[in-house]
Amino acid sequence: MTTSTTAPTTVEGIPHVDPQPTFVPMAERSAGGIPQITLPSGHTALHVTRYVDVHRVLTGPQFGRTVTNVEDGPSFLPTIMPKELLLNLDAPDHARMRGFVNADYSAAGVDKLRPVVRELLAGKIARLRAEESPDLFRTVLDTLPAEVNGRFLGIPDEDIAYYRPLGHTVQVASHEDVPGLVADFTELYTYLAGLVSGARPRAEGGLIDRFVAARDSVEPPLDDAELIGILLGSVLGADQNILSVASKILYVLLCRPALWQRLAQEPEVADRLVDELIRLIPLGNISAFPRVASERVEISGGFIEEGDVVYPDAFRANRDPEVFADPLTVDVDRTGRRHLQFGYGMHHCMGAALARMEIAELLTALAAEFPTLTLDTDPATLPWDSGVILRRPTALPVRW
Repeated sequence: MTTSTTAPTTVEGIPHVDPQPTFVPMAERSAGGIPQITLPSGHTALHVTRYVDVHRVLTGPQFGRTVTNVEDGPSFLPTIMPKELLLNLDAPDHARMRGFVNADYSAAGVDKLRPVVRELLAGKIARLRAEESPDLFRTVLDTLPAEVNGRFLGIPDEDIAYYRPLGHTVQVASHEDVPGLVADFTELYTYLAGLVSGARPRAEGGLIDRFVAARDSVEPPLDDAELIGILLGSVLGADQNILSVASKILYVLLCRPALWQRLAQEPEVADRLVDELIRLIPLGNISAFPRVASERVEISGGFIEEGDVVYPDAFRANRDPEVFADPLTVDVDRTGRRHLQFGYGMHHCMGAALARMEIAELLTALAAEFPTLTLDTDPATLPWDSGVILRRPTALPVRW
């Protein structure tokens, strides 16, 4: 093991890394003294940005999600989503469904996938090494999360090319083509319904088999719509979301050679490096979904009144200098409070352990094989894919 003595490395100045907000700041503060924004749905929302306040909103039972997922409700999305999605549920419905999957998505539950991740990575890295014009995104990253998740759930490999474009449309969530979004979402929902019902073949021994067999273990038993809701979260989150985060983490590391060098020299820092970069790199152009307050709540910035729409901005909270010293510095040895990128409390991301494990394995394998890996182009010229819940480079040409 070596000890890094390089100067602090920050994400400041890396092209395209920060989100492009889809809300519009308002000049006027709320009656309670809190900054306001206008959501794409046209609703006014309180913009909560300090860590302590965002944490309060994410964990407080006074802030509900269910009431936002209605026609003409406050939203960043151009259409409502199935009410059975975990991110739309409040207690006690959320606890019933989340408890059903907690063990499978725990750190111990996803650890069984390490051999799968390593096997897939070995083949992809070999193909990358053989390419004349190697592209890390195209050859290694693009389908890795979907293939890992397919093995986990029991989705046939041959289905990946069919359902992935549908999931991409859903995560982009374009306001410019709502009929296309609804059509692709409906097709994805129908596909998952077929897996649950058995109308479509599924690989034996995956989580879908287990979920269907165990649906009566909770009270009341999970119906098909609830199982589909769980699978929607998994299919979207464990594919498009992990791909977005992994792509941006690698992009940042390739833009900051000192970080890549430390990873190559000290592979044991991979887990901490991944978590620190997740703190700094938002998933898409939003960092949380809005809530509605059911009662008056005092936060550090003022008062949230009953009925107020609140946007808890985890991106800003994760860069709060009162909590994270030198917040833009990538500090692998940082200690203290946990970041909020995966949410917190009841709505903490179901797939957080899977994302951490998969990305750490990815970085460790690449750094071992290519310790001098670097971008082979000006980062400012890279193409990017961007939407409401998705933002990532779509090419990472590299050399070593």
